[in-house]
Amino acid sequence: MPVRPSSLTPSDDMIAVDVRRVVERLRVRAWAISAGLVGGVALGAATLVLVLRGGPQMGAHLGLLSVYLPGYSVSYVGTIVGFVYAFFVGGALGWLAGRLYNLFARVV
Repeated sequence: MPVRPSSLTPSDDMIAVDVRRVVERLRVRAWAISAGLVGGVALGAATLVLVLRGGPQMGAHLGLLSVYLPGYSVSYVGTIVGFVYAFFVGGALGWLAGRLYNLFARVV
């Protein structure tokens, strides 16, 4: 039998608030790992596609990332280095997004 809103006790309201708070919270670690994987796979795949394509000026624009990511280059080794860098940068951004969401979505 469904519970009518008028028959809710104060303790029932607190349970509902607690359940809502748990459901609304994001898993920050899961956001960090998933954002890191998306970023790492994206940069790794882009680098690998350019390496497999070949050509005289292979990935001139993507190669400029070596200014910000020491050790990165448009090569097979650069694919792995780029994946690692993008995984950590994406993970940090995903962690930050999850923390900020949980901070602002807090049920008062």
